[in-house]
Amino acid sequence: MRLSRFFIDAPLSLGEHDLPEAQAHYIGRVLRMSAGDAVQLFDGSGQEYLGALLEVGKKNVRVTLSETLPGQAESLLHVHLGQGLSRGERMDWAIQKATELGANEITPIVSERCEVRLKDERADKRLAHWRQVAISACEQCGRSRLPVIHAPMLLADWLKQRDEALKLVLHPVAEPMVSHAKPERLAFLIGPEGGLSEAEVEQAKGTGFHAARLGPRVLRTETAPVVALAVAQQLWGDF
Repeated sequence: MRLSRFFIDAPLSLGEHDLPEAQAHYIGRVLRMSAGDAVQLFDGSGQEYLGALLEVGKKNVRVTLSETLPGQAESLLHVHLGQGLSRGERMDWAIQKATELGANEITPIVSERCEVRLKDERADKRLAHWRQVAISACEQCGRSRLPVIHAPMLLADWLKQRDEALKLVLHPVAEPMVSHAKPERLAFLIGPEGGLSEAEVEQAKGTGFHAARLGPRVLRTETAPVVALAVAQQLWGDF
């Protein structure tokens, strides 16, 4: 039977711990777990901890951690995904699947055809939500380290910061990804629902990006990162 596995946003060590309120509520009130139930916890450091629940109350949960385990190894291919900002569940899906497929950093990109505009408090709430999406994906898929979810950024600013060995912008008319040599660090740029404009594609090329295609069909914005990351991990990563 698979152990219940939770991310704890605090440094862990062997011994007894009181869990943060959010995790305590989920374990005690949502999952209705009981004292004595086994758990596996991780804190994003790469280490995993086995233990058991000592106390389960309405507002507090206490655990004892008795054993450490090596965490899941990250892919040797480091990937930074620049994902065009899209509406609602499309962005959640892209972040969730990119996390499952090993992306190390994800930046929502504000480009010409983006239909979403986030400012101030709303932007902070969405960023916190996306980070929780990534945490849940790590809990499910077994990753011991969380990807970094950056705040939304203008395309031009993101392009200026890229120093990866291989930088690819997805485009339906381009050379296949397989034509490139194996990199250690890879940047992907994927457009929003309306795609990147030709001017934006040329802008990316001007900063060292290569246009690359994934096949004969035009993929939706939330499908493209799934396929791109799967192909990249197959070619150069840990698939």
